[in-house]
Amino acid sequence: MKASERFFGERESGMESSKSMRKWFLKSYFTMAVMATLIYFVFLQIYLFITNGESASLHLSIILTFSLFMILLLLSLYSGVRTSYTFKGRIDDLSTFVTLLRNGKFSARIESFEHDELGILSDELNQLATYIQEQVKSLQRLADEKSELAEKAHGAAVMEERQRLARDLHDSVSQQLFALNMLSSAAKKSIGQEPDKAEVMIQQVAEIAAKAQGEMRALLLHLRPVDLKGESLREALLILIGEIKQKTSLEIEATLEGIDQLSKGTEAHMFRIIQESLSNILRHSCATKVKIVTEKKGDAITLHISDNGKGFDLNGNRMTSYGLQTMRERAEEIGGYFQIRSKEREGTYIDLKIPV
Repeated sequence: MKASERFFGERESGMESSKSMRKWFLKSYFTMAVMATLIYFVFLQIYLFITNGESASLHLSIILTFSLFMILLLLSLYSGVRTSYTFKGRIDDLSTFVTLLRNGKFSARIESFEHDELGILSDELNQLATYIQEQVKSLQRLADEKSELAEKAHGAAVMEERQRLARDLHDSVSQQLFALNMLSSAAKKSIGQEPDKAEVMIQQVAEIAAKAQGEMRALLLHLRPVDLKGESLREALLILIGEIKQKTSLEIEATLEGIDQLSKGTEAHMFRIIQESLSNILRHSCATKVKIVTEKKGDAITLHISDNGKGFDLNGNRMTSYGLQTMRERAEEIGGYFQIRSKEREGTYIDLKIPV
């Protein structure tokens, strides 16, 4: 079920609950009117019995009782509707506020003018929102500190990892290029005398070239620095996208807005999330087009990444599960909300919302 469908479904459920509360109020006031009328009629009959009331008095008591019932009925309907509308409005305000909190708008607050139970609940929800907002700030502050510590403590490890990847590149792609050179030379010599043999060699050349290209794509993003190295997030992403366009046939459409004044930790985590998603697309999706959109909406930064690849089953695919888990953890470290949608032969869609 889509998020919007779930949201409106819950809102409709809340409206039905409010309507049922309104019916409860009307039913309660109506019951009170009936009970008050019956009590009045019984006491009036007792009084007439004690005072030996005549039949005219009985008819008069019935008229008085009916008149009283109509007055009480109108009063009960008016009071029930007015009270239910007031109560429904306050319940709707609480429901809307909880929905805002669930959607990441932790700066929202609900006003309460009464000091009853609902007023106390409103104050508690405001305190909860303040607590969550402080926790998000703490998470982002910890992410900044973690980024700084990682930059200082893991520089040597990063260099070692890049050297390892360079060795892997040398051991795999270099050997394949050497094999291409040997096969192409042999095919050139055989093309005139043994065309069948040359055709087999050319086919092998094509297969090795495709394999080497796959190896290059797999190692491409991981040869990027893990830190921004003084670059802004926008600059680093433009460089990354430019390199991918030069070295692959992947068409990338990027709209990068609202990311110029993020904290250092948030920038680092967003860069790694985008880098990991592009790596998964290159390795597994067989996509030809990718769309990346960042923008600021209110007090949050949103990121949307989509591709036209083959998609996958979110529950049954193990090849990309590690990368997706890493992206989700990075989003949670900065207080973000991470969501992924994918369906076979319909592409993959990633959405990230980070409060700032």
